[in-house]
Amino acid sequence: MRAFTYERATDPVAAARAVAQRPGARYIAGGTNLLDLMKLEVETPTHLVDVQDLGFTRIERTPQGGLRIGALVTNTDLAADDHVRRDYAVLSRAILAGASGQLRNKATTGGNLLQRTRCPYFYDTNMACNKRRPGSGCAAIGGYSRQLGVVGVSTSCIATFPGDMAVALRVLDAMVETIDAHGQTRSIPIAGFHRLWEDKPQQDTVLAPGELITAVTLPPPLGGQHFYEKVRDRASYAFALVSVAAVIQPDGTGRVAFGGVAPKPWRVEAAEALLPQGADAVTRQAFEGATPTKDNDFKLPLATRALAYVIAQAKA
Repeated sequence: MRAFTYERATDPVAAARAVAQRPGARYIAGGTNLLDLMKLEVETPTHLVDVQDLGFTRIERTPQGGLRIGALVTNTDLAADDHVRRDYAVLSRAILAGASGQLRNKATTGGNLLQRTRCPYFYDTNMACNKRRPGSGCAAIGGYSRQLGVVGVSTSCIATFPGDMAVALRVLDAMVETIDAHGQTRSIPIAGFHRLWEDKPQQDTVLAPGELITAVTLPPPLGGQHFYEKVRDRASYAFALVSVAAVIQPDGTGRVAFGGVAPKPWRVEAAEALLPQGADAVTRQAFEGATPTKDNDFKLPLATRALAYVIAQAKA
């Protein structure tokens, strides 16, 4: 591991300023992703700003009837919260489908949104990767791509966003609250938080340098039945080949987002209108224009079958 300096922040604006003004600086909270990347020298920060003391650890009701989740709420606490389990069950189920109990005890809400792709070529510093070293090429294109993206990818990168929690947040229309080095705050719709790779795959999100996530807010509960179906190579501690987050209403309408298929949680609202017609109709439109490889073209029928299983559960 390369040498780096460290500070423990006590003020969010000062923390944002420290990261914004110092090239190579990174935030650290639970460290469940960053420390792994540092060990492999995929990430080589020169300075770490620890935000664990900033106090963003509360889950509170909002005046609008929704929920405000502090950025430092752990995955374990969020999944176990009574309001989340009752009113936002898709979120609780998505979190419990990810990682292990030990990791969920450390992983934070903000950090979960910022985790980086698990593309094997990104993790291998001997291979070309535009996310790791812009302009070096993408070894995954023409390489082994079973785990990688089928839609929303580009000629620069075919990696996927690996998380589960964000897929549920996309179904719920969450907002991501931030603060920057000047004390300015903003709320970013989860739909626009993660970027498509296009020609800048090194930029995972729309966050500006130093911009710090302070909370995630949820609108009032949707009602209906909540599902999170995750298809993976083994029963635990594995990333999704395909996942489906869904909220299905009694009349068969609802919302659907897919994970494991794109650079961001993949939700096509126009396709949701076809839910009463069945899974084939939804996925045909949701994955229109998909460009799978020979290694991962199975993901398209797999997504259809996973959604069909969710719809069947809702009808049972």
